[in-house]
Amino acid sequence: MTYIIREMEKKDINQVQEVAKTSWHTTYEGIIPIEIQESFLESAYNDEMMLKRLNISSLYVAEKAGKIIGFANFSPVKEDGAVELGAIYLYSEHQGEGIGTALLEEGIKHANGAHAVYISVEKENEIGVNFYRAKGFEVVSEFDDLLEGHTTKMLRMVLSI
Repeated sequence: MTYIIREMEKKDINQVQEVAKTSWHTTYEGIIPIEIQESFLESAYNDEMMLKRLNISSLYVAEKAGKIIGFANFSPVKEDGAVELGAIYLYSEHQGEGIGTALLEEGIKHANGAHAVYISVEKENEIGVNFYRAKGFEVVSEFDDLLEGHTTKMLRMVLSI
């Protein structure tokens, strides 16, 4: 079955929230305690924050058979030509189908004037780290981040475009 990549619309918010929640729980099980995940998801993906994201960033969804199965969130291009990839989330059963790559490529295609895409990814998120490495991202630094009172080990990665 084929999929389409398109810009996110307001009507997509509930489905995107569900993708974020499900993929976070799958990805971070055993890495980030569930109560920390829930607290983060509530603050970062509530309706108000989703509307704000729609207004200030570029969001793309992957849709298959009329259902959203993944999304990507890119910042506007900064003065130095950098773009921040805030997230690529995809239901785990659709990983390995080229959809994450298509979401990444869509964001890059619309990042006019960008020279580099940056991402911060949890070091123990092996699927995510391997995906970004396979796309040409390189680690530029490692740092600790405080997520809702929980320390996470992060990798800062960049892709020159």
